[in-house]
Amino acid sequence: MTIKRYDVASTLWLRLLITLLLLSGLSAPSFGAEDSYVPQIEYLRVAPDNKLTVSEALASDSWQTLEEKSPNFGYIRDTVWLRFPVSQPATINLLEVRYSQLDKVTFHLIENGRIARRVETGDHVPFEQRPILHRHFLFPFEQSIASEYQILLEVRTEGAMQIPVRLWNAQAFFEHSSTEDQMHALYYGILITVIFFNLFIFAALREPVYLLYVLSTLGYLLLIGSLNGSTYQFLWPDSPALQNQIMLLAVPFSLFFTLVFSRSFLKLEHTGPVLNRLVLFMISLNAVVGLMTFFLDYSTGSRLTVALAIPSCLLLTVLGPVQWWKGNPQAGYYTVAWAALTLGSAITAANKYGLLPNNFVTTYGMQIGSALEAILLTLALAARLYQERQDKVDAREAELNALAARRSAELKLMDHALHNPLTGLPNRGSLEMMLNDLMLRSPERRYGVAVIHLNNLQSVTKTLGHRNSDRILELASKHYNAVARELPGAMAVEQSDQRNFYLASLDPQTFAFIVDADATGSVPRAILKALEGIRYPIDYLGMQIPLDPRLGVAIFPEHGTDANTLIRRAVIAEGSDSARERGLAYYKSKKDSYSADRLTMVSELRHALNTNELALFMQPKQSLKTGRIVGIEVLIRWPGRATPIRADEIVSLAEQTGLIKPLTRWVIEQSLELRSHLLERGWPLNISINISPNNLREPDFPIFVQRLMNSYHSHQGSIIFEVTETSMMQDPGNSLRALNSLSATGIPVSIDDFGSGYSSLSYIKQLPASEVKIDRSLVTELNTEAEDRVIVQTTIDMCHSLGYQVVAEGVEDEVTANLLRDMGCDMIQGYLLTPPLPFDEMMDWLDKNHQQPDHRKLG
Repeated sequence: MTIKRYDVASTLWLRLLITLLLLSGLSAPSFGAEDSYVPQIEYLRVAPDNKLTVSEALASDSWQTLEEKSPNFGYIRDTVWLRFPVSQPATINLLEVRYSQLDKVTFHLIENGRIARRVETGDHVPFEQRPILHRHFLFPFEQSIASEYQILLEVRTEGAMQIPVRLWNAQAFFEHSSTEDQMHALYYGILITVIFFNLFIFAALREPVYLLYVLSTLGYLLLIGSLNGSTYQFLWPDSPALQNQIMLLAVPFSLFFTLVFSRSFLKLEHTGPVLNRLVLFMISLNAVVGLMTFFLDYSTGSRLTVALAIPSCLLLTVLGPVQWWKGNPQAGYYTVAWAALTLGSAITAANKYGLLPNNFVTTYGMQIGSALEAILLTLALAARLYQERQDKVDAREAELNALAARRSAELKLMDHALHNPLTGLPNRGSLEMMLNDLMLRSPERRYGVAVIHLNNLQSVTKTLGHRNSDRILELASKHYNAVARELPGAMAVEQSDQRNFYLASLDPQTFAFIVDADATGSVPRAILKALEGIRYPIDYLGMQIPLDPRLGVAIFPEHGTDANTLIRRAVIAEGSDSARERGLAYYKSKKDSYSADRLTMVSELRHALNTNELALFMQPKQSLKTGRIVGIEVLIRWPGRATPIRADEIVSLAEQTGLIKPLTRWVIEQSLELRSHLLERGWPLNISINISPNNLREPDFPIFVQRLMNSYHSHQGSIIFEVTETSMMQDPGNSLRALNSLSATGIPVSIDDFGSGYSSLSYIKQLPASEVKIDRSLVTELNTEAEDRVIVQTTIDMCHSLGYQVVAEGVEDEVTANLLRDMGCDMIQGYLLTPPLPFDEMMDWLDKNHQQPDHRKLG
């Protein structure tokens, strides 16, 4: 039988890569203090013949504070008591003892000084008697906020006295444990794969060295499984005595066959007679110790096996360099492999004796070393086999392989030039060629270019890794290609006997397809169905992976007459707010912040802001009870611009380009100056300023406002910030924190456009607001629409019950004002009073139409 070298070698390197990924991922994920923590532990050591009750132990004066995070006393016969408080009753409900080789563990939950629960377990009782069937000792408990809790552990064992404890939230533990179990499963899978791979070679070649390596690897598999408690949990859960015996036997068993394998692999009979005799001696010694484990007690047996493991591993490590120095060609692989295993085993042994503390390296040292050893020695065995068996075959096939490789490379280069190497889809070049050809051949038709962008792909990659992410992309591309194919008017980007692609790949997380715009637009239900199909999560390994796809569409010829422009504008549409809200958006030039006109407008706005060309207009608020003007809202205007632009467009442009920060600061500073002028004219009115949600996300915004207000003491409490209902719901957490900070500096808050969005009342009532402004959409038809009157009346009553004053916006006639007065509304604002006016005109209007307010009644 002939085994090709490059096939097996690539498999071995793949396994090595998997092992490295395993080792890099074995560290426990980070959890916050609300999920898990290592408590501050006190310990008490009691001689074996001294039996204490719980009360006696608690009352003892010999308790000591543990300096290390994890108790590790080495091999002792004493009984060890641990006690520690439970400081987080709201989240913590599980204790983990992360060491499965303890003979007896007694758990006491002390509630307000009395024993609320007692559980006794250990590895000398059947596995099913554990509180939770897990390879570690787990003790669940319940707590009450009104009580104080303390945990007391009594531990006895004949082996190493290690008691690594951690308090957990149960859900967080099992999420963590699931990940760790997967890593262990991957580790076991690597060793099992190595075992069967070498069994296969042994069956084919009948060379004993492969069978010896299988037995050696099997010994390490059994040893690690026993140390982790996996063998006890899954293989013999009803036989604790068998588990302890296997635990004692695993070390000499694995070392016995490892030494025999090393002697055969390095051919020590011929290359190193002195080392050969030393290895034979250690082989005999491990065999004797293995037999002695059947007659010794567990404590003595475990000490003996661990003590023997250290010199055995050191000898195995020395063999490689000595033979390598002598020119043995196989000793290089052997040296690296056994250096890793010996170091890992020595670290684990030192940890068992209490010389090293419990951490990731000491806990998984033997696993890391054995995994690397298994991979590297399998690679060494395979290399030895290939070197001896395949040289002639390689020479004969070299020329044919070179020709085949050259032809394959040429074909791949051609294919890669027009296709995505991962998904196989046509790439951007293919899409542009096809689209330009369509527009050239049939310019009278309308074509739609739809771009699908996967906004959640980076999060998926960080969570599952690049390999899984690539597989998910492949599945997603097939799914989206099928959805696009079913659309009326869908046009194939590439069609042949082997390939049928309606989808193209623009970049790793962006796809595109082409449709006949008229045919697709005439069937809106099909568009909705396709949108639904595209937004459906991708099913991968039983998980529903949400990729958050968003679509942007550009139409030929309305939005562009060449492929590059259409694709660019479809991408712009995909990134718009409409796409974020609805999942689909068509290109709109007014919303294109990347167009030349918008860029020019941005430059003009920046210039206008720097040269003070912007202006603030003022619109008054009138009290319905007194008829007096009680406040003014400032509204931004751009009077010097040739083409008028609405205030909301100015704000939107500033938000999209990062100018909102200096713009808002300018408005606030100008508003303070305006109020100073109002005070000089005898009008101590409140001034309301609209604040963008972007401002609420600025970490220094509250500090800026506080410093500014400190310079204007006379305006304290008279500057009101208006925030829209919908803007706060975009980022409710940050908005609430920012508004609370502003409220602490003495800035009143008003909720603007109330009733235009879908806010949560439970959130709104948390806001530090003193005023609610009813949206003009509910006020405009108040005198004709009974439903609007019901909504407005309900809103006024609800706001008053929550302690808010109510302002109605958009009041344009006396009938509406009278209705609002009857409903109990506090203030109105709108064209009934006056349109927004500049400062001088507003002063003339105030002086002409209204009396100056009573200073004592304002504030």
